Amino acid sequence: MTIPTLTSKDAHFDYVLRLGDDALILAQRLGEWCGHAPALETDLSLANIALDLIGQATMFLGYAGELEGKGNDADKLAFHRDVNQFRNCLLVEQPNGDFAATIVRHLLFAAMMHPYYQALSSSRDPALAEIAVKAAKEMAYHVRHAAEWAIRLGDGTAESHRRMAGALDDLWGYSGELFEMDAIETSLAGKAIVPDRAAIRPRFEATIARVLAEAALAVPKPRYMQTGGRHGRHTEHLGHLLAEMQVLARAHPEAVW
Repeated sequence: MTIPTLTSKDAHFDYVLRLGDDALILAQRLGEWCGHAPALETDLSLANIALDLIGQATMFLGYAGELEGKGNDADKLAFHRDVNQFRNCLLVEQPNGDFAATIVRHLLFAAMMHPYYQALSSSRDPALAEIAVKAAKEMAYHVRHAAEWAIRLGDGTAESHRRMAGALDDLWGYSGELFEMDAIETSLAGKAIVPDRAAIRPRFEATIARVLAEAALAVPKPRYMQTGGRHGRHTEHLGHLLAEMQVLARAHPEAVW
């Protein structure tokens, strides 16, 4: 697939859209646990984490709408785009599966995004930097929550350990996309607007190695990594998620809440 050349303004918009879509789609996934989590405290924790992500998505998508300059606000971008217009990484759209899979997915995402937002808080774009400062604080808790559950399950019963190992094996192949630097991000990094994702990787790997060691789990061996989400090539799961997430807004586009 040939990726079209974007103007500087378009590249900036596309990048911010990626951050907003990551947060939005993961928030939707975690929200699916509401009323179904294994304990009331966990139900509330996941709901609060989802709300953190919705807040991040609202800020990023709102800023993306400003950059785009077509009158689209955060709600319009969230609820009135088709699947191939979304720029989230493939990891966040993966189904919840069992609780182990949910924890592994969020651990991989949060372990990357916590140091990434810390780095982004020094962006030459003051709007991005401001959002990143808040997001980094929230993501610190997300890492801690996911790590505690990963250790509890991995170093728990034989069954919980088996499920964690299986989830890690299933989802590891989506983690590589978190570190991709295409022409858009490389260009913005050269202007000190965004961090180089490769520079974040050692901190991600250190967090994952520490947590998995405490969880009695092995770090997966290198393998082929799935990719495509940043350019609108998604798994079938995103279409089903969007159908549920967008149905009300699309059925009543002029409604005022």
